[in-house]
Amino acid sequence: MTRLSSPLRVGGVTIPNRLYRAPLLECAGNGDDAVDRLIDALEPAAAAGAGLVCQGATIVRGDGGCAAPGMTRVHDPEFVARLGRLTDRIHDHDATVAIQLEHGGLRSMETWHAGYRADNPDLRQPAVSRPPWPLRLLDRLGFLSYDPQVLSTKEVYDLAEEFGRAAGHAADVGYDLIHVAGANMGIVHQFLSPFYNRRDDEFGDGVRFLEAIHDAVRDHAGDVPLVTKVPAETAAPPVIRRHLDRSDAVEVCRRLDDVGYDALVPVSGSVFWDMSIVRGSFPARAWRDAAFREGYDEAFGGRLRAGLVALANRVESWAYDFDPAWNADLCRAVRDAVSVPVWCEGGIRERPRIDRLLGDACDMVGMARPFYAEPELPARLLANAEASAVCDSCNNCTVPQVTGAPGVCRTPAVVEQAGRLRRRGAYATGGESESGSEG
Repeated sequence: MTRLSSPLRVGGVTIPNRLYRAPLLECAGNGDDAVDRLIDALEPAAAAGAGLVCQGATIVRGDGGCAAPGMTRVHDPEFVARLGRLTDRIHDHDATVAIQLEHGGLRSMETWHAGYRADNPDLRQPAVSRPPWPLRLLDRLGFLSYDPQVLSTKEVYDLAEEFGRAAGHAADVGYDLIHVAGANMGIVHQFLSPFYNRRDDEFGDGVRFLEAIHDAVRDHAGDVPLVTKVPAETAAPPVIRRHLDRSDAVEVCRRLDDVGYDALVPVSGSVFWDMSIVRGSFPARAWRDAAFREGYDEAFGGRLRAGLVALANRVESWAYDFDPAWNADLCRAVRDAVSVPVWCEGGIRERPRIDRLLGDACDMVGMARPFYAEPELPARLLANAEASAVCDSCNNCTVPQVTGAPGVCRTPAVVEQAGRLRRRGAYATGGESESGSEG
């Protein structure tokens, strides 16, 4: 049986154990305090024993492309040089660190955030193809606003080069791995998806874009290990005929293994940016919180439209209820088809489930939202074979992020439970035995 404490070789890097903090929104931006905010968000996981800490999606261009407020941009080598202080702090704890690279394309704020659109009226969205009809309909109804710039073949190569340059800057300051945001409806996903991609050039084959990114990363960052998420659009509504099914996703992973990607993270979801990404309960507390009301109105274009978005959020929560380890079956199919490590994330909360997944469905296990409630969660999971995250997948942490609010747990019962564990020393590294009870 593969143990959680066993090291894992990914490319030329050895990750000291099989537990990683998956990419999250840190909302750190690029201001004078950005590096300190990233250290505050990421270092606790490393100090608590996570083998790998993944910095959340960073944008490879200097304007546009952010899927949410407060995302960090990594196009500027002078700014990225400052991030060396972050990588040093992670390495001080004998952990490894990855940076996730992204561009939102049609999912960018200039599409959906009314206040941002008003402040940036000249921004256009790089598009793989003309937006699909459901998105054009939402544009006509006023919920989205598209001014797409369908990329030429040369512009696609230029965008891949921007991923490569950002990877080179990151490798220069000590990031151990490069993680491409290949899912969650960002532009890489849009290239892979037949729902979005109707091109008639070489990039009509979406894997070709990931191949171009691979080549650009190798040109700028050498042999730094390269990881990407790969989507299966199995949660797409039935009316969407053109989408990636499970067999498509497995085939994409097989091809990326041949291209030279060093690890793969298969994830299931939809063709839309919806709750198939963060399955769980409707975040009623977050929508009711008066502190965010003005921010919701600004983001969605007024009180009525914010209310309609909240209603859609409630409907989605019924369609995409929480499902433990919802990507496990997809990961297992991919692991049978490729020669590189497969990482699994999505709805993983308990150490016993982690132990069952390792060596079967995957080679490494990640968690995301639970770190908002327990930044030092690895200490418990590594020390106690029965430990479970306190996160109850209520999603009250996620909705306020559309206003630029930081990602923290906002559910009192969960915060109180984490506080009790902290007072009992549960997050002290090595502080619990494998059979210790947490109550």
